[in-house]
Amino acid sequence: MSTYNAIRYNVDYANVGSLKLLSTQTASASASISFTTGIDSTYDEYWFIFNNCHPATDDVDFTFNGSTDGGSNYNITKTTTAFDSYHDESGVSTLFRYVSAKDLAQSTSFQPLNTAGIGNDNDQSISGILKLFNPSSTTYVKHFISKTNYSQKDDATMNTFVAGYFNTTSAVDAVRFQMSSGNIDDGTIQIFGVSQ
Repeated sequence: MSTYNAIRYNVDYANVGSLKLLSTQTASASASISFTTGIDSTYDEYWFIFNNCHPATDDVDFTFNGSTDGGSNYNITKTTTAFDSYHDESGVSTLFRYVSAKDLAQSTSFQPLNTAGIGNDNDQSISGILKLFNPSSTTYVKHFISKTNYSQKDDATMNTFVAGYFNTTSAVDAVRFQMSSGNIDDGTIQIFGVSQ
């Protein structure tokens, strides 16, 4: 196993026992999708897996935020970072970069999980995973990491990595996903609890 593959294996899979599906939500011209139950002290890690979330509007961000009051407000202060890679359909343009325009510094705004606008062509969507660590802790901030792949508006594949933390020692007990503009036309989001 190469060093790269060993690191990738350790980061993604080591010490993961089993995934328990807690709920599935399917978008249908939905303004947002919220998970307001099931995020508690039962698990130390929660995974949100989203598949083929298609925006109604072209050139938008797929965003998320957390809540400490059961979903009454989604406005937790967070600090984040983002980077991506890009390859267009023609095979001409490629890049790998840090994207300062998509990171947050002590902001309550919704965090984009992509770094370039998602297209709304019939064959375009975003898929990926968001991992939230120890959301019920009342001692530490709440870390999260995300990996996504999506069809960018100019017909390119984008692979984006976002990470950061909710800067609160209150328990995070709800999470909402929404596009930066318009609805989530289609797609599913599932939440899993990770047992060690």
